[in-house]
Amino acid sequence: MNALVEAVLAQRGRERVALVGEGFGYSGDETLCAVRARAAYLGEQLAGAEYPHVGLLLENTPDYLWWLEAAVLAGATVVGVNPTRRGPDLRRDLTHTGCALLVTETRLLPLVADLDLGIPVLVVDSPAHDEALAPFAEAGPPTRLPAPETRLLLTFTSGSTGAPKAVVCSQGRLARAGDKLRAQYGLTEADTGYACMPLFHGNALMGLWAPLLLAGGTIALRRRFSAGRFLGDVRAFGAGYFTYVGRAVSYVLATEPQPDDAANPLRLGFGTEAGAVDAARFERRFGCRLVEGYGSSEGGCNLRQDPAAPAGAVGRSGSGPHDDLAVVDPRTGAERPRSRFDAAGRLLNGDEAIGELVNRTARAGFEGYWRNEEAGAARLRNGWYWTGDLFHRDADGWFHFAGRSADWLRVDSENLAVADIENILARWEAAAAVAVYAVPDPVAGDQVMASVELRPGTVRGEELASGFARFLSRQPDLGTKMPPRFVRFVARMPVTATHKTAKTGLREERWDAVGGDTVLWRPYERSADGELSYRVLTAADREKLAALFAEHGRAALIGRNQVPEP
Repeated sequence: MNALVEAVLAQRGRERVALVGEGFGYSGDETLCAVRARAAYLGEQLAGAEYPHVGLLLENTPDYLWWLEAAVLAGATVVGVNPTRRGPDLRRDLTHTGCALLVTETRLLPLVADLDLGIPVLVVDSPAHDEALAPFAEAGPPTRLPAPETRLLLTFTSGSTGAPKAVVCSQGRLARAGDKLRAQYGLTEADTGYACMPLFHGNALMGLWAPLLLAGGTIALRRRFSAGRFLGDVRAFGAGYFTYVGRAVSYVLATEPQPDDAANPLRLGFGTEAGAVDAARFERRFGCRLVEGYGSSEGGCNLRQDPAAPAGAVGRSGSGPHDDLAVVDPRTGAERPRSRFDAAGRLLNGDEAIGELVNRTARAGFEGYWRNEEAGAARLRNGWYWTGDLFHRDADGWFHFAGRSADWLRVDSENLAVADIENILARWEAAAAVAVYAVPDPVAGDQVMASVELRPGTVRGEELASGFARFLSRQPDLGTKMPPRFVRFVARMPVTATHKTAKTGLREERWDAVGGDTVLWRPYERSADGELSYRVLTAADREKLAALFAEHGRAALIGRNQVPEP
């Protein structure tokens, strides 16, 4: 039985709205008619192709879901194309995944106009598109329907440490993931899910499209995420469920509060990396609970959400029936000791407790990377699935996210969790968004650096530095190694196309920030009265830091390729 195929075909005759958005609304029956025509077209167009792969370079429009569901029926594979990619990188994404057809729209067509792809390009808002589909307008479902193991998606990883990898996802895996969420959150045909995250990413597909399709519910589309339109959309479309990634929640919270914010139909948001502080603020303001999940795009490890989880914990067990999750030393595979906290909630033994999360169930749900056996083998070592993410696990078995593998800080020989520091800094009322990352220390190891996007109207100047220092001094769970050595105030936190914080550029720029951003630094330890002290980093300070790195033979770590501010 192929649950996705059955769910697509079950839309026949349904008069309820299946897809809704600004200026459009389509019933289930209208949707299925559109899907069948496209499935028939794909069956003919891809018949002689080496791989039945179709690239979708589209924003969140009905066409995206029509072509996706057409691929379900036709047994084709959708390659979700990131519209923020450009030039050779975009061309590489399409050629590496073996796309035999590209479907796009007029507004995005210039991105591929000069790439010489050598494959047909179908533009959905053009007369040629309508002409191509016209012969298939009355098509029924394909006579031979695909099996659950049929490859449906190739979704790209972030590519922060090299070229993005294309993760393989079958129809069966996507159906299982969607059905778990459908059952867990009680989604039914009466529910509307607000799809404001990009459909080329697994969050929107696995977290929203699949469970709503299986439930027979309604999907409300927003072409591109807009914090300013968020609340108006959920009210207009009657959406009770949505998914989020990264900083999207922060940007919604940064909009001007209104007395009737809680008058909305939302009941649940599901996503990742909102942070405990923002989640609490969101629930107080909008009356909607956010459920933080953890799951790798590859499907090898997912933590089961539990309402009983203590603050800062993600889950206690895997979502699969045979999962065996552990936090281990990434070098030896030995399980790490359980994490311990003091009365104020400070992690006492991060150095020994933080490690990499693994699933010791052979292969788990990972179906591989497309044309990248070496990367797949790195994920599956010694029969385990290695997530590349840092966690610690407390005495009661709760897993606590500590950051990505690049988010490991070692300050004065002590390992620190980036996620713990970010959660503390997010309490600062002046902060709209926070990113914490490692920068090199002149002598050895790392120093903590934070970038902060301030809320509108925040007073700057000396008061900002002193206010930040006072805030830190009042945080009972801020360990002595946690206060940032450098703090950069950015006009807008950089984010990826999937609304996760883009730290790579911030790490590279370090304290040599360009573009007029103010950088504070803490040249001294705590004063006698226990207060921290920050001041603006000057060009002279930067030169002294460079000299200190040179003195200790570590100048190569900072590579003076930035122009110091005057």
